[in-house]
Amino acid sequence: LMGRKISIVTAKPQTTRHRILAVHTAEKQQIIFVDTPGLHRKSGKAMNRLMNRTAASALADADLVLFVSDVTRWTEEDDDVLERLKAARSPVIALLNKVDKVHPKEKLLEGLAAVSSRFDFAEVVPISAMKNENLSHLMAMIPKFLPESPPLFPEDMYTDRNEEFHVAEIIREKLTLMLHQEMPYGLTVQIERLVREPRGIAISAVIWVERDSQKGIAIGKNGSVLKKVGRAARLDIAERLGQPVYLELFVKVKSNWADNEKDLMNLGYEAP
Repeated sequence: LMGRKISIVTAKPQTTRHRILAVHTAEKQQIIFVDTPGLHRKSGKAMNRLMNRTAASALADADLVLFVSDVTRWTEEDDDVLERLKAARSPVIALLNKVDKVHPKEKLLEGLAAVSSRFDFAEVVPISAMKNENLSHLMAMIPKFLPESPPLFPEDMYTDRNEEFHVAEIIREKLTLMLHQEMPYGLTVQIERLVREPRGIAISAVIWVERDSQKGIAIGKNGSVLKKVGRAARLDIAERLGQPVYLELFVKVKSNWADNEKDLMNLGYEAP
């Protein structure tokens, strides 16, 4: 929708951990998208509870809710979200993603009808975020559901997050893609240093894990995982910041950081 990458993306649940604003400014209109963590059925650790509160807070503040679901499968989590949306005072548009994977198209019509019957949606829109299908139609539809107001942000602003945040998220994305099972949920990334120098941008980042056993996994045999993560992250960061990047990665242990609210705040997580 933004024409550029704002939030990191992986196939693993709970990839988004923060409330992130994306600002779309076009002629005579400005739309503020709020990307939130998904709602989790199990409250789990302090981080999960914090993410649930973050998502619920964003829902209460929204003028319009875009409910994104995978058209190829309906989950219990989708039912849980719809239950919460019953209390929403704002209209809800259902976005059924991955329509490019549905064949024949008669199945898509069946899926649209099934989802429409579950909730009083203002609209049900089939899309493919990967293939950019129907997104322009969605963008044209959104303004009619929004109240008129003066622009809230400068025209050249496209997100509320700073460089350090996005760099940390890029590194976490690469770790999440390369590590398996539960490991990505026990790590976070903190930028210790980001300095623009004549030769390029020097960055030092710490990958925090919860246990000593996770440290070796994050580093890999002879540093193999860390090297792969560094290479992949460096390319994305350089493209985003427009300069060569010199990246140092360190792995450290902070016992059970994800279940300690004080640690979460110190690591950049925010209470809604």
